[in-house]
Amino acid sequence: MKSQRKAEIAPSFAEEQLGETALTAFFNIAARWRLTSDEERTLLGNPPRSTFYKWKKSKKAVLPQDTLERISYILGIFKALNILLPNTEAANEWIKRPNAAPLFNGQTALDKMLVGRVVDLADVRRYLDAERG
Repeated sequence: MKSQRKAEIAPSFAEEQLGETALTAFFNIAARWRLTSDEERTLLGNPPRSTFYKWKKSKKAVLPQDTLERISYILGIFKALNILLPNTEAANEWIKRPNAAPLFNGQTALDKMLVGRVVDLADVRRYLDAERG
């Protein structure tokens, strides 16, 4: 019984692989967007500093569902920008440019995302999906 309970608690290889893939993608995007560590932490849901730096160094982790959801939105935002904009440089710079759309009210998409709620990431993603048509 004890070993069965332990097996249920131990992360599966798939969970570890998903975490590593998600973190690798996230940190690659963050580098392209030239985000600071504080910005990265906020987008990931403000994990403790020690956890964040462990993730950043090793990229190996079983991530909480909230963190996976956040990374999923970031991936979608990144993909949409690279579809909508004419080149990689423009796509990577868009999140730091002031935007007159009502959702942003003159702020940047990054400002909106750094409020720190999942819904803010979702709003930016929906906005870009609507722009794509």
